[in-house]
Amino acid sequence: MSRTIIIRITAAVALLFGIATIKEGGAVLFFDGEARLAAGNYVPFVLWSNFFAGFFYILSGVGLWFLRSWGARLALIIFMLTVSLFVMFGIYVWSGGLFENRTIVAMTIRTAVWAIIGLAGYYLVPLKQTTPGK
Repeated sequence: MSRTIIIRITAAVALLFGIATIKEGGAVLFFDGEARLAAGNYVPFVLWSNFFAGFFYILSGVGLWFLRSWGARLALIIFMLTVSLFVMFGIYVWSGGLFENRTIVAMTIRTAVWAIIGLAGYYLVPLKQTTPGK
C-alpha cells in the first residue's frame, strides 16, 4: 500500500472522528433529551474539551489529506493535549469526582487513535514543505 493511500485513510479517520465527536458532544451539550440522559455522570470539562477538539480533528484531517506538514503537526498536538486531558480527568476521578466508566474507555480510545494518527502524520507527511522551483 502506498504512503499516500495510508495517509489518506488516516486523514479520513481523523475527519470522521471529528464529525462524530462534534455530533455526539453537541447532542449532550446543547439538547435536552435522550443523549443527555444517556450520558449519565458526564464530566463537563472533558465533554467541552472533546467537543472543541472535534473541530481541530477535522482541520488536521484536511491537512493530512493534502499532505501538509501543519496537519501532521496538529495531529501530534492533538495527541499531546488528549493525553493532558486524560491526566486531568484522572486527577478529577482520584479526587472523588463523579464519572461514567465509559469516559475512561472513550478517553483511552481517543488517546490511542490520536497516537496512531499523529505518528502516521509524522512519519508519512514531509515536515518540511518545498516550494516549486527551489
